[in-house]
Amino acid sequence: MTTHSLLDRLSGVVGEAFAAEGMDASYGRVQRSDRPDLAPFQCNGALAAAKAQKQNPRALGEAVAKRLEADPLLAKVELAGPGFLNLTVTDEALGQAATKIAADPQSGAWARAEDAREKVIIDYGGPNVAKPLHVGHLRAAIIGEAMKRLFRLAGDDVLGDIHLGDWGLQMGQLITQLEIEQPDLPYFDEGNTGPYPSESPVTVDDLARLYPIASAASKEDEAYRAKAQAATTALQQGRPGYRALWQHFVDVSKAALERDYAELGVSFDLWKGEADVQDRIGPLTERLEKDGLVVESEGAKVIFVAEESDKKKLNPVMMVKSNGSVGYHSTDMATIEERVDEFGAERIIYVVDNRQSQHFEEVFRAAAKAGLIGLDRLEHTGFGTMNGTDGKPFKTREGGVLRLRDLIDMVVSEAEARIAEGEMGAEFSDEERAEIARKVGVAALKFGDLSNPRTSDYIFDPKRFVTFEGKTGPYLLYAVVRIRSVLARADSDGGTADIVVTEQAERDLVLELAAYSEAVEGAYQKRMPHLLCDHAFSLAQAFSRFYAACRIGDEADVEKRASRLRLVRAAADQLTNALTILGLPIPDRM
Repeated sequence: MTTHSLLDRLSGVVGEAFAAEGMDASYGRVQRSDRPDLAPFQCNGALAAAKAQKQNPRALGEAVAKRLEADPLLAKVELAGPGFLNLTVTDEALGQAATKIAADPQSGAWARAEDAREKVIIDYGGPNVAKPLHVGHLRAAIIGEAMKRLFRLAGDDVLGDIHLGDWGLQMGQLITQLEIEQPDLPYFDEGNTGPYPSESPVTVDDLARLYPIASAASKEDEAYRAKAQAATTALQQGRPGYRALWQHFVDVSKAALERDYAELGVSFDLWKGEADVQDRIGPLTERLEKDGLVVESEGAKVIFVAEESDKKKLNPVMMVKSNGSVGYHSTDMATIEERVDEFGAERIIYVVDNRQSQHFEEVFRAAAKAGLIGLDRLEHTGFGTMNGTDGKPFKTREGGVLRLRDLIDMVVSEAEARIAEGEMGAEFSDEERAEIARKVGVAALKFGDLSNPRTSDYIFDPKRFVTFEGKTGPYLLYAVVRIRSVLARADSDGGTADIVVTEQAERDLVLELAAYSEAVEGAYQKRMPHLLCDHAFSLAQAFSRFYAACRIGDEADVEKRASRLRLVRAAADQLTNALTILGLPIPDRM
């Protein structure tokens, strides 16, 4: 629902005309025109209604069109083809719609009906403790943050959870490798139950060095792997020294993660990890055993989720492994239980890449069978990969995985070069130019990702992303700054003036402003932030055409000047709101 949608108003009016002809009002649904050169809106309902009632669609269309001719909302109603209705809205109605949008703090955004709003948890981080963020973490962070902001705009009560990977085999590997290098640390003395040092024996750089060594050794040396697995099990079963050491790993990793995510404008309401639900796994498993859902299989305790109708093989969900340890299946199950019990989650959305789809299908089925939450309340909002210009997953020149910090530095450096080439902000201080370059670089990176359909792979090309022309983040930042500058030069934003539409460029701009409602609703319902990117770009282009065609600050007619300045403010506010939802940082000037 929305109070500003032209489509809703049009659909209501046309629906009434269909109802007056004895048809269901739903046939009056209006949409944006496939042929905007003929009319901004169209209704195709006459074809479906006539087929259902075995009538002539053109005759029905003519009857509906005749009923609409006198409606004050419509300037023109034309019948085309076998019964299509082409609809043009009056300038007065456009002005009224624009005035309402200008007065709305949310710029006419769609919102859910209050009784439909939900408590939602969005899981969109997923980094592992002890590992630096790399390019593989980029899309989850950017898409997840945009989804969180979009859901809040729609009225849902939303929590974003990073869901740290802090409880698996990598913890045992780190403990094992650190003991090899520093065996005298008090954490490795089984007789020492604490207290332990408050200062961590390792930094995040130490962890970044230790993990590759431990991981490689675990793959190559069976004895090393067995020791790491034993350390993992001991940690999960509560060995005090290992728990204290694990807490150090988490603390130093979290501090580094917060810094890197902050660079992207990404934040989390919850910093929960797999370890947080360790104490839930046992009781949950026992309860499900009593219910007959968890059964023993080859020494492990599992939930069988496969159905005869499945066209692919689904693995059983493993609550406890044969060696007594737990893994992703069990921690994900316990996390669902925690999110429902402690936070009242009515919907849980996982922003994780497409390659994990089977894992989530297995866990979701098990959670539904266990009665934790309805299957339709669990969503895997998957995404494709970010690839290099060779079409393969993005790597460093040496073929390694690029750190996220280095990727951010890459686009910021490219932004600095573009700003210098264009002599932009030559009069600004070095500090301000550096800050602008940072915002431009981050906006380029985020918009370059979000402007692609979430489910698709895309090519990462910093030179193309960091350009001030075309459909890019920098272009949109510049558009916002430019629009604001019009208001600054005029020293007015139109106040509370009614917006009056008389010129084609004004009509086009108002129609784009009115389309924001559908863009927000579409992005929300389809979980596709790129629809909001499309709208932001179209709005910026419409403003550019309006700016070229109409006098604004120097308009001699006082009322027309105020109207246009308020229209400028509406465009500035809506574009700012859209970019804020997408997480693009906007500089004050450029």
